[in-house]
Formats: sequence, C-alpha cells, structure tokens
Amino acid sequence: MQTSNFRPKFFTSIRHYNKSLFVSDLMAGAIVGIVALPLAIAFAIASGVSPEKGIITAVIAGFIISFLGGSKVQIGGPTGAFIVIVYGIVQEYGFHGLAIATFMAGVLLILMGVFRLGTVIKFIPYPIIVGFTAGIAMTIFTTQMADVLGLDLASEEVPGDFIGKWMVYIRHMDSINGWNVLTSLLSIGIILLTPRLLRKIPGSLMAILIVTLVVWVLGNYCGITGIDTIGTRFTLVSSLPEVVIPSIDWKAIQELFPIAVTIAILGAIESLLSAQVADGLIGDRHHSNTELIALGVANMCTPLFGGIPATGAIARTMTNINNGGHTPVAGIVHSVVLLLILLLLMPLAQYIPMACLAGVLVVVSYNMSGWRSFRELLKGSKSDVAVLLITFFLTVIFDLTIAIEMGLLIACVSFIGRVMKTTEISVIKDEIKPCEETDLYMDSEETIAVPDGVEVYEINGPYFFGIATQFEEVMAELGDKPLVRIIRMRRVPFIDSTGVNNLSSLCRMSHKEGIRIVLSGVNENVHATLHNSGFYSLLNEENICPHINAALKRAQNIINSEHYCPVKVDK
Repeated sequence: MQTSNFRPKFFTSIRHYNKSLFVSDLMAGAIVGIVALPLAIAFAIASGVSPEKGIITAVIAGFIISFLGGSKVQIGGPTGAFIVIVYGIVQEYGFHGLAIATFMAGVLLILMGVFRLGTVIKFIPYPIIVGFTAGIAMTIFTTQMADVLGLDLASEEVPGDFIGKWMVYIRHMDSINGWNVLTSLLSIGIILLTPRLLRKIPGSLMAILIVTLVVWVLGNYCGITGIDTIGTRFTLVSSLPEVVIPSIDWKAIQELFPIAVTIAILGAIESLLSAQVADGLIGDRHHSNTELIALGVANMCTPLFGGIPATGAIARTMTNINNGGHTPVAGIVHSVVLLLILLLLMPLAQYIPMACLAGVLVVVSYNMSGWRSFRELLKGSKSDVAVLLITFFLTVIFDLTIAIEMGLLIACVSFIGRVMKTTEISVIKDEIKPCEETDLYMDSEETIAVPDGVEVYEINGPYFFGIATQFEEVMAELGDKPLVRIIRMRRVPFIDSTGVNNLSSLCRMSHKEGIRIVLSGVNENVHATLHNSGFYSLLNEENICPHINAALKRAQNIINSEHYCPVKVDK
C-alpha cells in the first residue's frame, strides 16, 4: 500500500492538538453519541436484527472510521440507506449470510481505496444517486407502516419486497391500533417542533424520552397496554458479544458477492458524499482513498462482533460539525459514549415504544427522500428523467443491486449517444480556407486547393467504438475512389482500441483498392495509442504528417510520382 493512499486525518490532527480542541471535541462527541443512540436502535430493528447490533455497529465502526479515516469530522455507523439491503439479506440468508456479505464488502472497499477508486465513485451520475436515495426512503417508509398503524399481522410473515408488504398491510387494515397511530404522530410532532424550541437537543432523542415516559405512564396507571415496546419483541443484551469469525466457503462467496458489491458501492457513495459535504462546511479536504480503506476495515470488523454494514452518516456528521467537532477525536468520543450506554443503560431501552421508533424513521425517510432534488430533475433532459425514474422504481419494486446496475447502464448508453453526436466526419474535396483553420501555415489568406484525386476527411471529436463505423458510412455515401485519402485528426482527443481497429481496416481496404492513406495533425495521446498498437506498420513514415500543409504536399508528391504503386499489406 502506498503512503499516498493511506493518510488518516487523526494522526495529522493531533500534531497541534490542545486542551481547547479537546473540550470542543468532547462536547460534540457526547452530543453526537446521544443523537446516534435512537437512530442506531431504529436502523437495527428496521433491518431485521436486534437493537444492540445497531449500537455495536456504531461503536466499532464509528471508532475505526474516525481513527483511520480520511475526514476530520466524519461520523460512521449504521445508516438508513442499508435498511433495505440488510433486511433482504437477513430474510434470505440469515445473519450469518449478512456477516459474510459485510466482511466481503469490507475487503472490496479496501481494494477500492488501495487502487485509488475514491475519485471514480464521485462520477456516478447525479440522477442515479437521487433515484436510489429516494427509492430507499420510500422503502424505509413502507417498512415502518406496520408499527405506525399498529397492525396485527396474526403472525403472517412480511415479505421483503415493496408490493408484497403493502398487500399484507392491506389485508390487515381492519386491525389498526389507534394508540399506536397517536404514539407515532406524537413522536413525529416532537421531532419537528424540537428544533424550533431547543436547537441544541436532537428531536429524535426528545421524542424517545417524552413518548417513552408517556407510554409507560399510560401502561402502568391508565391500563393502556396495547402499545408494543422494544422489550415485548426483543431480549436486550447489555454487553459486547464475543468475537465470532464467520465461516466462508466458495458457494457463499458466489451467492453473496453481488450483494457485497452493492454494499461496498452504496457505502462508498454515502461516505464520500458525506465527507465532501463536510469539507464545504469546515474548509478542509478529505482523503477519499483513505476514507474507503477505513470504511473497509470497519466493515470487516463489525460482523466479527455481530454488527451490520456501516458507512459515513451525513446527519450525524453535520451534528458533529454544528456542535463544535474539529478533529477525529470527536468521533472517537461518540463511540465511547455509545459503548457506555450499551453497557450501563441498555436495559432502559426495553421501554421504548416501537411506534415511536417508527415515527423517528418516518422523519428519517422524509429527510432522506430529497424530494426537492427529485422534482427539479424531472424538469431536466429526457435521458436524466429516464435514469432517475428507472433507478427509483427498480429500487422500490425490486432491489438496489438491480437499480444501480440498470441506472449505470442507461446512463452510460445515454452518455455514449451524446458523445456520438459531438463527433463529426466531414469531407473536403475542393479547397481549405485559412481563416477557418488552426493548423494551416500560411501568410496569405488565400484558400488552398485540394489537388485532384485527393480527399480530405476531417474527424472532429473522439474516435471510439460509438462512431467507429461512421467512416465507412461516409465513404459508402460518396462512392469515390481517390488516389489519396488524407485523414485529418487534429481535433481527435483520443482513440480507443475499436477506433484503432477500424482505422487499420480502412487502411488495408484502401491499400487493396490502390488508395494511399495520409494522416494529418495527430496529437501526442493519439499518436502514442497508434504507435503502441502497431498501427504505423501499415503506413510509411512519410505518410504521417504534423499538419495539413505537409499532408497536402505529401499527397501531391504521391500523385506526381511516376513510380507510385499501392503499398501491399498482408491480410
């Protein structure tokens, strides 16, 4: 691993660390830890695992991402984006399968960082990010409807897919529990009102404290016992579990590898986006490859302790910044606070109502949906709208893996189509005007005549597989057989292997027909590609000209030559 790939911000930040920074980081870390508590519990339950697994993930991943990460203020832990994936894996493969997929995703993330793919992740099209984020938000909202409405599902297993869930909900709509609905609405109301009244205290924490107390009073003094709590569904464990290394075989790798790729890509996107947003607020620059390596280590370690996938959390990172966090020490403090809560206060979590956590996640899904960005993108180009909607609906109806794959495929095809439109091939038979040229060396402004028997083909744009056959189409339309074809490539920024192969075939075909090929204005990048591919073995060195003047002169010499004959090239 090269040193430039791995530069944790922790070690550079503590070089000039002082008491003032520590006090600031301590306060910020403590507040973020308290904010992370209800979210970690809610994300774990919604993902189909026990509550303490969310806290364990926040403790371990939060510490590693802060200690080894490439951002000063990034806070790591479980996030809402993983709920859909984790729930599906647990339903199909069990927690053992989740542990293997998470571990494999960690390995992939480390490799992404080692091979410097941190910047590549940033180039994923914006409509794809908005589409699958909105799709995840819709899915999270759907998963919470049973608890929001207090539905009695009569032990019927809820399927993992969107449509299946709603079919089950609709069948049991006659069992709506009004107390659960009121509990959820009260939680949502408190979350929305708290920032207006108490800016320093997170709304989700206030909602859990107040609603839990209200439900406890109703249950113990008013005889209202129909509101489910965490304790009625889960047996809480207030200790760190023993390290368990998951057994990985080749069959499990084959089955879970696509899921691991999705976890890795999603984690990388969310973590780097969070770090990028944080950079804009603190005036710093994160190390993306270091962040990926730290994220990979975190996801390799959390499953060993029974944790779930983790990534950089945008909301908690913003909370850290807003409360004075300056260095990775704040993230480490946040992990310590959560660890103390897990060891000392976890039994109290059994009184938290499930409807309250559902209300918290409803607000999370709303904030995550990015509906304003979604609405604005719907006003954009047809290709962007298509990518957005397809990614969104595939995420909701099927799963995130298919959505990302199809979204990227459609975005790539659309991009290739746009690039193809920018590449033009024109033919000049008569004269070249100096006022319109940039590589023509003349003092006068007179036009240069193209000699009889010479055709000049101008390629304007990249010469890649998308337009490789366009040359043949242009020549077929002309139907002429000149003595010399000048291929002018001054405006070709790059050429790929398909373009090289097409150009080679053109040269062979032209030589067979007795037509000499002359290249003009090849830039250094294209020249290197052609040279490395062995293309120049098809042409004499004098047929490779630096500019159009030399190319026209060479063409005239070929025509005037009494001994001119086509160059024979082996098929």
